[in-house]
Amino acid sequence: MSEVIVETRNLSKVYRDFWGRQKVRALKALDLEIRQGEIFGLLGPNGSGKTTTMKLLLGLLFPTSGQALVFGKEATDVSKNERLGYLPEESYLYRFLNAEETLDFYGRLFDMPAKVRKQRTADLITMVGLNKDKRRQLKEYSKGMARRIGLAQALINDPELILLDEPTSGLDPIGTREIKDLILRLKAEGKTVLMSSHLLADVQDVCDRIAILHQGELKELGRVDALLKVRDETEIRAKGLSPEAQAEIRAVIERNNGSVLAMDNPTTTLEDLFLSIVRDSEARPGRRAKQDQEK
Repeated sequence: MSEVIVETRNLSKVYRDFWGRQKVRALKALDLEIRQGEIFGLLGPNGSGKTTTMKLLLGLLFPTSGQALVFGKEATDVSKNERLGYLPEESYLYRFLNAEETLDFYGRLFDMPAKVRKQRTADLITMVGLNKDKRRQLKEYSKGMARRIGLAQALINDPELILLDEPTSGLDPIGTREIKDLILRLKAEGKTVLMSSHLLADVQDVCDRIAILHQGELKELGRVDALLKVRDETEIRAKGLSPEAQAEIRAVIERNNGSVLAMDNPTTTLEDLFLSIVRDSEARPGRRAKQDQEK
């Protein structure tokens, strides 16, 4: 088993009003483990607790109860921050700097030597496809271009853990594919990625495991392929069969000189799974997540 990079234990967060009265219970007893080298997706409708979870892991919020651990340290321990990168849903960058100046600035915040900053800046600009626009001020960037430089900024310190909030927001289909390929590349380099997204197809394409939150509660947790498998149906793909043999079972396929290419459970889509869980949660608000679907 890979090393646990992120762990939450009974993590809860309550937002209170000026008088200290409970206003919103944003997160309820969340238990998660994210392991080294995996891409983990955090899904849920608006207000489900995704952003609260990320802010708790970053140490930007304090938990009401429970624990959030990153690299085995309390999430509020700022020493962990040099090992992680963060792309918020809306990147707050200096509009009058260009891409090179932006990355150089953030590299300075990590006390990176000038030679290392220069090389890292050049590599990241190439990685996110902004070579042609690297000397344009950010105020001239489209939303998609701003998203790319925001991602480069999150990677400037070569982090071990990357938290991405809506990473493909504002990108066209080609840009979206490139960002997903980049996320997969980060995994291939041994990095750990935690991402949230409303674009379920993007999550389905890149994530190893997902957690679905609704009204602050964990409703589903497991591997994407296991969660999407339709277990009460069997799907058979074959070739070389006559029309008369197509509806018959495996033994008949073999007797008719056919070959079974696949015989397994069909899968649903992440969108259908997500909507089903949310509707079930609204109908049965006390239901908790089942055991992690690893098989």
